[in-house]
Amino acid sequence: MSRSSARGQVEPVAALAVLLAVSSAVSAYAVALDDVGAERRDERELAGPTLDRVTDALVTGGVADPTRTARAHRAGPDGYRVNVTVAAAGRRWHAGATPSPGATTDAASRSVGVRLGPGRVRPGRVRVEVWS
Repeated sequence: MSRSSARGQVEPVAALAVLLAVSSAVSAYAVALDDVGAERRDERELAGPTLDRVTDALVTGGVADPTRTARAHRAGPDGYRVNVTVAAAGRRWHAGATPSPGATTDAASRSVGVRLGPGRVRPGRVRVEVWS
């Protein structure tokens, strides 16, 4: 029996052409996929960063002060409407307009300790709604 030493080998030019074709296809797919999600990503990412800024304005020493809700409301992004709600122990504090029923809002919330009075801290929640 004769054995061929050329078994499984490919010409270098053909291998490079196939590699180039596969690389181009994967790159084109990645670019197209990134472009599709760009519009939704901009809207989706409004509430999270806004919640971070609002929480920074509300929280001192790890505890949220609900009397600062109006000041925290101003931490929203320019060109958008923002509603901030702090809730704890059956009470609620609001700042900002309420979204209309047809408005598309982006919302985010976070658990925080809320100061209800001197030495009285209860678990609560900060919620932010953002819309244009």
